[in-house]
Amino acid sequence: MKIISWNVNGIRAVLKKGFLDFINTENPDIICLQETKAHKEQVDITLDDYPHKFWNSANKKGYSGTAIFSKIPPKNIYYGLDILEHDQEGRVITLEFETFFLTTVYTPNSKRELLRLNYRQKWDLDFFQYLKTLDKKKPVIVCGDLNVAHKEIDLKNPKTNKRNPGFTDEERSGLDRIINGGFIDTFRVFNKDPGHYTWWSYMFQARKKNIGWRIDYFCISETLRKKLVSSVILKDVLGSDHAPVAIEIND
Repeated sequence: MKIISWNVNGIRAVLKKGFLDFINTENPDIICLQETKAHKEQVDITLDDYPHKFWNSANKKGYSGTAIFSKIPPKNIYYGLDILEHDQEGRVITLEFETFFLTTVYTPNSKRELLRLNYRQKWDLDFFQYLKTLDKKKPVIVCGDLNVAHKEIDLKNPKTNKRNPGFTDEERSGLDRIINGGFIDTFRVFNKDPGHYTWWSYMFQARKKNIGWRIDYFCISETLRKKLVSSVILKDVLGSDHAPVAIEIND
């Protein structure tokens, strides 16, 4: 089973930049999208090979939002965390399949001057508890833009970004909680090297110079480790300021 996750930074924009060609080339079983910035009725997309389409859009138009397109029918679909404070921005979709849960997430950004850091810490704890609740029932695959570079190896300039959104100690400890709480950062199973990023600023030719951050992840329950075949960053795929990430799992 091949699953792709991508922060598209606007699905309507990426549809004009080769999104359908990318899907046809990669041919994943499931596609998870973040930052769709649209409601379902605003998007003209067919994708006949993916009859099972699920959208969770923010109340605010043109903001946040997630979607999952699947070839495989899920047993159940869950939207959000079932916490009103968190569920206004369309940030989480969970599909339940026979042997696992698949959750896609667009984690809130702490914003400039860390205006939303306190909220972000509450989110991180509540989201972890949500994952653990799922994990008690069956293994979990969680993917998406977690809006944090976990270790210094995960961004080009760690020293100058210490208190910037996405690399504060508080945010990094939120991902520590997930990794130490029974989940695996799948990319680091296969690749321990620096220089691998999933997001680059549009400014200063950052992508061309590879001045980036790794903030998009696939994490899986420890119990799925033996089924993990690959985990990669599709760094050459353009259309967003993020690169897609992909895993293959033996189901």
